[in-house]
Amino acid sequence: MHVKAKKMAFGGLLLALTVICMLLGSVIETNTLFLLAAASFFVGIMIREFGWKTGGAFYLSGVLLGMILTPNKLYVVSYAGMGLYILLIELIWDKLGRFPADINRKALFWTAKYLIFNLMYIPGVLGFQKVLFSRVLSAGFLIGILLIGQAGLLVFDWAYEYMQRTIWSKIRGKIL
Repeated sequence: MHVKAKKMAFGGLLLALTVICMLLGSVIETNTLFLLAAASFFVGIMIREFGWKTGGAFYLSGVLLGMILTPNKLYVVSYAGMGLYILLIELIWDKLGRFPADINRKALFWTAKYLIFNLMYIPGVLGFQKVLFSRVLSAGFLIGILLIGQAGLLVFDWAYEYMQRTIWSKIRGKIL
């Protein structure tokens, strides 16, 4: 009983921080992407600490609570995309651990990361140009946006790995 109560309490606190980050993204416009990325990092923490079922439930709860409480729904969609990316790369990381050692797992992992990201990013940019940019973009500008997204993936992924490896590993022992 104690373990479930601890898991629920910790999940509730992280869920509250997730919604606060989404709400602050609406208030502090200059830090919106940073705050949404931070909110999505909590999905990875829940997966690594408590497993897939709890992590998936946490992700869905964050999206639903964000839809209810956050005034700007586009931020919730962005959080949902970032959180889904983290959910999927954690799943792939887990599955790659079962592959034979002679396969280049690192190259396979990065290929999977770019594939997942681009399957979400490219259709999102192409399909929702008017929502995102208030107009249809020229071909050159569209290519530039798509390339900037690739660089953004590197920054996001580096920040997520740094947070998990360095920041969370230091805080974890004090919290859990």
